[in-house]
Amino acid sequence: MTQPTLSDLSPIFFLQTFVLELMHASEQQGQKHCEQLIEHIARTAGCFFEETYRNQSGKHQQLDRESYIELILGLKNNIGGNFSLSSCDQDVISVTNSSCPFGDRVNQFPELCGMTSSVFGGIAARNFAYAKVEIKKSIARNDGCCEVNIYTNPEIAKNQSGIEYTDTTPIKAKQDIDALHSKIEASMQQIWRKQAKPIKKHQPPAIIAKSPAMQRVLKSIEVIAPTQATVLIEGQTGVGKELIARAIHAMSERCHKPFIPINCGAIPESLIESALFGHEKGAFTGAIEDHQGYFERAEGGTLFLDEVDSLSPAAQTRLLRVIQEGELERVGGKQTLVVDLRIISATNQNLESIVKQGDFRHDLYYRINVVKLIIPPLVNRPEDLPYLVQLILQRLNKKYNKNVESVSRDVMQAIRGYHWPGNVRELENTLERNLLFAQGNEITALDLEASHPVAQSDNWKHIKERAVNEVEKTFLENALQHYQGDVKQIAANMEITPRAVYAKLKKHELNAVKFRS
Repeated sequence: MTQPTLSDLSPIFFLQTFVLELMHASEQQGQKHCEQLIEHIARTAGCFFEETYRNQSGKHQQLDRESYIELILGLKNNIGGNFSLSSCDQDVISVTNSSCPFGDRVNQFPELCGMTSSVFGGIAARNFAYAKVEIKKSIARNDGCCEVNIYTNPEIAKNQSGIEYTDTTPIKAKQDIDALHSKIEASMQQIWRKQAKPIKKHQPPAIIAKSPAMQRVLKSIEVIAPTQATVLIEGQTGVGKELIARAIHAMSERCHKPFIPINCGAIPESLIESALFGHEKGAFTGAIEDHQGYFERAEGGTLFLDEVDSLSPAAQTRLLRVIQEGELERVGGKQTLVVDLRIISATNQNLESIVKQGDFRHDLYYRINVVKLIIPPLVNRPEDLPYLVQLILQRLNKKYNKNVESVSRDVMQAIRGYHWPGNVRELENTLERNLLFAQGNEITALDLEASHPVAQSDNWKHIKERAVNEVEKTFLENALQHYQGDVKQIAANMEITPRAVYAKLKKHELNAVKFRS
């Protein structure tokens, strides 16, 4: 990146640089949220811009729509934007632009879109009593342009996304989300950290939810947690599905009872029924005593079934009965046991597609899918990244007795630009590796290539895993060609279930349909 010359140091360049540096400094502070700073700056600036416009134009009464449009377009274009009016009626004003006042660097701070929202919304609310600002498209989100709708009619705005503003109250939606966030955190920490005292302000939050997508998840938790409804959580590996399940349990009436997590995919198929439902002494070779299964151990509380799609057909049948009847029998047992618990399931697959393929019972699917929560991947949550980084650094500092307070601007830019296929788990592993070698109190370099290590630095486990994956992919490609995409025949040849074949095809990005004649 070329350094600016003296001729570049215009007021616009100074403003851009000042605000961007301010955002970078703010995101390094774990307790000072960027959104709060942006909102404060925007509201103060909006009042100043409006007062200046009134003084220059001589319009000291309430602004009409024409004056409002002239004001917002003028102030944006005077600082380097390229805004123009797209449409206008008595209910909504739409403006678009093709260049951001903050230049390409806005991609590092998509939160800055909130500045436009707060300025436009604050001015509109003061003059029209109400406004709701919806940023439909954004250069910061790589949409190629910005498209902003300002609704002034509450009825028309009712079904639109965005942030509401009024002339007498602050942004209530944000206050509500902050209060809900604190309530969920307090419940989780009191249970798992066993704290009787109020939560200290400096403690890191349990769930990061600055992005609209994660805020919707928090609101869903508040609604469904007090109920008895079974919940299905879908999301990619590493997005934090178990954390969400723990939050639901913490906010429920069962919070004082056990929360039992089980990874169904990690248990051999021959042992899954015994693990879940228990067994009686002598039920099979090696059953030398009675064994309580996870269902009995979760009595009164919550059982979290991760990778529920990997359950065998027999286990699916028994699980269905437990959900329907509230009863179970241990393997090899004759006595019926009554159980009272809540089931939360999770999967990193599209379970509905697996049902259509015939590899998961449709009646069980509808039983565990009374409420579905979809956790977005990290690539769709850019607003959460600075806060996740700060939270992870706090935890790692405590773990390794280090004092790394932040990451450099270049490192944060690299974090924002990476797609994180392993999601939060990969981000945590990457930061942990780089923190160990950091000098001073800042991470100044990020070794992302280490997330996909080369052979020279691999240990035997990594080399073997990569070799097996390559052989597996080659075998599947040949099998797809030989059987013309018939997954059931491939499954029979590999002596595994069709569901397992589909999972492998997804892992290697292979589509069986393309091989069918």
